[in-house]
Amino acid sequence: MAEEQAHIGADEILARLPHRYPFLLIDRATDYVEGKSIRGIKGVTASEPHFQGHFPGNPVMPGVLIIEAVAQTGALLMSKTLDADISRTTIYFLGVDKARFRKPVLPGDLLEMPVEVVAAKRGIFKFRGEAWAGGVKCAELEFAATSATRGDA
Repeated sequence: MAEEQAHIGADEILARLPHRYPFLLIDRATDYVEGKSIRGIKGVTASEPHFQGHFPGNPVMPGVLIIEAVAQTGALLMSKTLDADISRTTIYFLGVDKARFRKPVLPGDLLEMPVEVVAAKRGIFKFRGEAWAGGVKCAELEFAATSATRGDA
């Protein structure tokens, strides 16, 4: 039976992903269902370093960082499902398809990122993810990831 967990906090995210500030783009997660789905959450703040240059006077979260935040949500789902030990295992982003941006993500937005597994075989997970802010879809994409033993383990 699939495990379901209502809330995944910052401590568990740090234990399951190698990313750290300023590149950790998930604050917490909800709705985890083992091997199936998760919802990542990120509070977008004006103090994030990319807003200084993207764009002065009109801050917009770069699309590539929205993709990365959704991909990190998928990596969290994968890491937790596999019970990966991040001291020995790294989850690698393999590719992205069908990325579409619908609405800009701005400072002050609460970004919600539902991600679901669409296929998993031979160590490769394929995902479908979205990014929502204020009840409006901002982005959608399909992506893939795999895990590998770290070279320095």
